[in-house]
Amino acid sequence: MSFIVIIPARFSSSRLPGKPLIDIGGKPMIERVYGLAKQSKAKEVYVATDHKEIFDCCSSFGAKAVMTKPEHLTGTDRVAETTEILNLTSETVIVNLQGDEPFLNFNDIDNLAKFFIKEKRFDIGTLFSNFTDNKKSVCLP
Repeated sequence: MSFIVIIPARFSSSRLPGKPLIDIGGKPMIERVYGLAKQSKAKEVYVATDHKEIFDCCSSFGAKAVMTKPEHLTGTDRVAETTEILNLTSETVIVNLQGDEPFLNFNDIDNLAKFFIKEKRFDIGTLFSNFTDNKKSVCLP
């Protein structure tokens, strides 16, 4: 199973500017998300960002980061530009992992990639969760 994870991370969120850099348990959110992606079976993991501060932050913890245009309206647009920058082919399976998902189970990344590789009939998909218990706690490593 071969796939790539691209994490779109923009600075100018209307609700929380600089969200990828917000500290969660002593690490920037983007570092936590990248760490989850690296635990998956992805061949490569990239952060696609529009902002030098996020790019520099990613470089500081060893992430592969790609600078994209700031005018993208969605993370999907940012991922699409990154596929062009990296010269990826249409046969490459790409998991678009949202940059604000620091508590995702990395096995879900593998499961989504496995589904896409097996089914070969979908162009895009999104992970979701049905919350059944709002009292679950999250522990940070």
